[in-house]
Amino acid sequence: MILEILEVGPFMANCYLVACSRTRDCIIIDPGSDGPLIIRKAGELSLKVRFIINTHAHIDHIGANSEVSKAFDAPLLGHKADLPLFRSRSSSLSLFSDEGKLKEPDRFVQEGDVLELGDMQVKIIETPGHSPGGISLEVGGVLFSGDTLFASSIGRTDTPGGSYKGIIRSIREKLLVYPDDTDVYPGHGPQTTIGYERRHNPFLT
Repeated sequence: MILEILEVGPFMANCYLVACSRTRDCIIIDPGSDGPLIIRKAGELSLKVRFIINTHAHIDHIGANSEVSKAFDAPLLGHKADLPLFRSRSSSLSLFSDEGKLKEPDRFVQEGDVLELGDMQVKIIETPGHSPGGISLEVGGVLFSGDTLFASSIGRTDTPGGSYKGIIRSIREKLLVYPDDTDVYPGHGPQTTIGYERRHNPFLT
C-alpha cells in the first residue's frame, strides 16, 4: 500500500493519498485545503485517482473538494446524513473561509459498502458522533478515523449534529473491535493504534 500524508490548511487537517502499490489506483481522503499541493503530490507519485472520500462535511476536510475532483475527474463520495452540512456554510463551519459553494457528494456511501482499489478494498464504517454522517475507512487492515478518534482524544461534539454519546458508541462498537496492533490515521495529529487508545485514551478508559 502506498500512503502519503499531507497536512493541509490552517486547521492542519490530515489529507491522505492511499493507493495500491501494483496498480497505483488511489483514493484521496479529506482534501480540506491546499488543492494544488494535493494535485501535485498525486502527479509526482503517478497515482490514478479513482475516488475522493470525505469522512465528514466540515470545511477543514472538504474545502478543496471541487478543485481536486475536477483535476482528476473523480467522483466525490460522502455519507447522506452529512448532506445538510454540505449545504450550510454555518453547519460546515465554513462561514469564515474563502471557499465558494461547497461541492456535494456525487455518490453516497454507507455502512458495509466496499470500494475496489486495485488489489485492495476500501470498507466504509459508519461512525457518527462528530457529525451525523461521519465515517471511518478500513483499507488493508489500516483505519482512517476522520475526526472520530484521535491519538489520546476524540472529536469534538459541540458542533451542529454532534453527539458525545454517539461518538463514544461509534468508537467502542465500530473501531475498538479491531485488533490492538491496528494502525489508526486520524483527521488531525499523529498516527496511533487501537491498542494504545484502548489502554490510554482518557475518554475510553
